[in-house]
Amino acid sequence: MSNAGTWMQAVAVGALVVADTQQAIWAALVAVAAFVPIGVLSPVGGALADRLDRRRFIMAADLAEAVLAAILAVLAWADRASPGVVTTVVLVAGCSSALRIPFQQSILPDVVPAQDLLSATSLSSAQYNLGRVVGPALAGVVIALGSYGLAFAVNAVSFLAVVGALALVRVPRRTPTDEGGMGSRIRAGARAALREPACRAAIGLIGLVALLASPFIALVPAVADRLVEGDDALGAATGALTTAQGVGAVVGALCVVPLADRIGLRRLLVADLVLCPLALCAYGYAPNVLTAVAALTVVGALYIGLLSGLSTVVQLRAPEAYRGRVLSLYMVALGVVYPIGAVIQGAVADVVGLPATTAGFALGLVAAVAVLSWARPGVLRALGDAVPATPPTAPAMPGAVAEAPEPVEPLPSGSG
Repeated sequence: MSNAGTWMQAVAVGALVVADTQQAIWAALVAVAAFVPIGVLSPVGGALADRLDRRRFIMAADLAEAVLAAILAVLAWADRASPGVVTTVVLVAGCSSALRIPFQQSILPDVVPAQDLLSATSLSSAQYNLGRVVGPALAGVVIALGSYGLAFAVNAVSFLAVVGALALVRVPRRTPTDEGGMGSRIRAGARAALREPACRAAIGLIGLVALLASPFIALVPAVADRLVEGDDALGAATGALTTAQGVGAVVGALCVVPLADRIGLRRLLVADLVLCPLALCAYGYAPNVLTAVAALTVVGALYIGLLSGLSTVVQLRAPEAYRGRVLSLYMVALGVVYPIGAVIQGAVADVVGLPATTAGFALGLVAAVAVLSWARPGVLRALGDAVPATPPTAPAMPGAVAEAPEPVEPLPSGSG
């Protein structure tokens, strides 16, 4: 529910500031305010996730974001939602989300057995992308029936539902290591990631994907503009393509586990690293909206396989004492490189055309994988096929204290 509410709020916020100003730049500024903190604050969130109670922090962050959504609702109902104020509230909420995400990712291995971790990650991805499909549709209905304020209020309630679900979860207590201040903890996490070949490989590969493949997400409106004429048709085509990606991602997330069980996680990831760019080539050269929708559905399925699989590798292989910090580096690689790649591809597309740009960069990813398989085969081998029989242990650190695992209850279904 919270994912659908988040997407609903994202659509409503953009529509609100554009309706108020008649300027598209404000929609871009609101999107930047929500996204940029992920690349900046994720390492801080990762360091905190290895030191603080993960469940309680997630609950506190969700409560904070519920309050911020409620503030937006009140401002909208009171007709005080100026673009500057809305962008400021969204920025604060983005900072909270950036700190919360490493906690959410690192808590999964605490409550899910290692052999079920890929299933849990895939279901989480399916839930997130189902929200991508449902949220914008709900936003249109809620705004039409009520107001922008109602959309924000629904999002606030969705956060409260997650807090209630987390209150029922038991998480084993951990004894954090004493590693000094925030800077020292972040550097220790980076060293732990570099020492673990699988984590190093997954973080490097997600950086390549973010640079060469992920920008297709930002360029969806540009593809729609290439395929149709007129503002009304552009909006409909953009919505159809966005929905197609979300539907494909849901289907792909549900197929990841059966495929990984059949051929192994490493082989699945290598296949996705090749097939996803090839599907992007078909999408880039699609002659009409219907063909582009079909191609983007396939892209969405393959792309979510990459995100789920690489994230699972990091979660499985990261030393427990450093898990939050290692996962935050994964988020930084995705969150910082993706906008850079989007700007580069957008600029190149203005010169050589969108189809050639999408296909050229996608084939660059295939070439990079081919070079790695020939020159650095250990990078792909490090991804591994098997779930470790025992949880990975942290490198020896002064003051580190080992603890016995405690039995835990699984997360309630749909708890976000």
